[in-house]
Amino acid sequence: MDALQLEPRDKDEEAGEQSLKMLDESPAVSGISKRPKWSHKADYILSMVGYCVSLVNLWRFPYLCNRNGGGAFLIPFMVCLVLCGLPLFFLEVALGQFAGKSAMHIWGFCPLMKGLGISMTLLSALTLMYYPIVLSWSVYFLVQSCSQVLPWTSCGNWWNTPSCVVTSAQKYHRLLTNDSTVTGDIVLHNITDDGQMRHTTVGTNTTLSHTAAEEFWQYNVLRISDGLDSVGGIQTHLALCLMTGWMIVFLCIIRGIKSAGKVVYVTATLPYLLLIILLIRSLMLPGSDEGLLVYIRADFKKLTEIQVWLEACLQVFYSLGPAWGGLITMASFNKFDNNCLRDAILVTFVSEGTSMFGGLVVFTIIGFMAHEANVPVSEVVSSGPGLGFVTYPEALSRLPVPQLWSFVFSLMLIALMLDTVFATVETVMSAIFDQYPWLRKKRIYLTAGFCVVAYFVGLVVTTRAGMYIFQLIDWYFAFLVLLTTAFLECVCVAWIYGIERFSDDIELMLGRRPPLFFKITWCYVTPLFMMTAFIFTLLQYSPPTYGKYKYPDYAATIGWILACIPVMPVVVVMVTTLYRAEGSLKQRLLQSITPDSTWSPSDPQGRRNYLQIPRERPSLKQTFLASIGLR
Repeated sequence: MDALQLEPRDKDEEAGEQSLKMLDESPAVSGISKRPKWSHKADYILSMVGYCVSLVNLWRFPYLCNRNGGGAFLIPFMVCLVLCGLPLFFLEVALGQFAGKSAMHIWGFCPLMKGLGISMTLLSALTLMYYPIVLSWSVYFLVQSCSQVLPWTSCGNWWNTPSCVVTSAQKYHRLLTNDSTVTGDIVLHNITDDGQMRHTTVGTNTTLSHTAAEEFWQYNVLRISDGLDSVGGIQTHLALCLMTGWMIVFLCIIRGIKSAGKVVYVTATLPYLLLIILLIRSLMLPGSDEGLLVYIRADFKKLTEIQVWLEACLQVFYSLGPAWGGLITMASFNKFDNNCLRDAILVTFVSEGTSMFGGLVVFTIIGFMAHEANVPVSEVVSSGPGLGFVTYPEALSRLPVPQLWSFVFSLMLIALMLDTVFATVETVMSAIFDQYPWLRKKRIYLTAGFCVVAYFVGLVVTTRAGMYIFQLIDWYFAFLVLLTTAFLECVCVAWIYGIERFSDDIELMLGRRPPLFFKITWCYVTPLFMMTAFIFTLLQYSPPTYGKYKYPDYAATIGWILACIPVMPVVVVMVTTLYRAEGSLKQRLLQSITPDSTWSPSDPQGRRNYLQIPRERPSLKQTFLASIGLR
């Protein structure tokens, strides 16, 4: 009987269990425990691939390759991917999965920097106010692709000008021969509010000409004004297409990740199918081999230029999407013991592999266009909207059954945009629901309300000055905050919270500590890359441009204000946190960098294990030794 008698429980043990029970029942923890989880692993992987694979992969990477040494550009690209992109990706998904919270609420491990989470969420929310116009353009091209005759293949339409030529071959011929038949007036083309074309003569030029595709883009799709000062009215066709885009987004995310996680089975895989189809067809075209040779031909002399490495770093950074909050938010819906390291490696290389594969597709088409125009391939390469909405539509119009290929290409652009918008909207909505868990019951209404607000604010970029506004915002908006946030994120995790403590957290999830490679990159290499890129970006700053249009001086002032808006929460929260703390300045600083009660694993059992491990603030010496594997 004595042997079976239980020993009296220690008072400290009872107190510890009581505190754990109180923590589990607290509003913050109980709200997090009710968050949805991915139904299947494939839902998460496809959502992450869809978020990372965006238009940046298709219309910027090929241009950078052509400008920075062709195949040689892949060397700095892969170096930056391994030393900067992958570590940042793994860091963010590990943070999100461990805490099980949105990007705005994970910063309990360093309360002083909670403003970073607000900045991420604010940046995502404000981006949704202007960037979906690209979805509107894609929808408009999709509709026009169903025309009996593609409207960007002829010059006899109401929007065309006297300087219109049907193909790039005719345009380059005129430029090379200085054809006297086109000598004459330089004409500014503008669309009046009643939809009529207005021509204003301002001078003469012997080589001025525009392709039918260029004029369709400028004077039909955009109906662009003379400049930023001439805003003009809202273009009905773009407003309706933007509404259509937002309605599709709302229907796909109406139930959050439960509905979006199923939609991505189509939207995330469809672009790959369409890219393969386009590649096979374009390889059959004359000149495609020359385009491929230009793409893979390496100019290793370019590797000595710092600009090449900077652009490789920025391309990796912008295409993977760290510091926007989307990676953290998507990972926060994972199971606590999910192998996020394996997922990070998979998604990272799939995403950037898509950039390389997309380059093959782009350069085969561009090689065909260069062959037709009898000009070097480098003369045809462009980036940004010019590639997606001018070069490609013209090239596809040269194929048999051009309506089919144009429809396929427009559908691919829509799929790429939808996946990005899904994750960005979820980043904002999750921040709201984590702050106010009771609002989850009204998710449909709140999501609908957000989509409506984003639509009406986005109408400003459907005006005739919309492209000037879009370019101005896009030029400045993420200029400061992304690189700054990524740098501070690494510093907070590796040096303030401590690389050793973060390794303990990862071990709780994965059952093993992160490899030494990640410790070194988090502590030294990645922050150095971010700081270097930030400094060189500032040093090489230039005012925004759109084609040959020069923005007025006040535009730069507006741009810098836009650039500072997402950064302001970081400063405000730092000051507020220090002000509310008690004691001397040193004591306040120590309090503000000590993890608070909100920082713990999202999983109940993981939370118990976490709280039972004694944790002390690591010194700089301990962090240094841990970062190089000596502790």
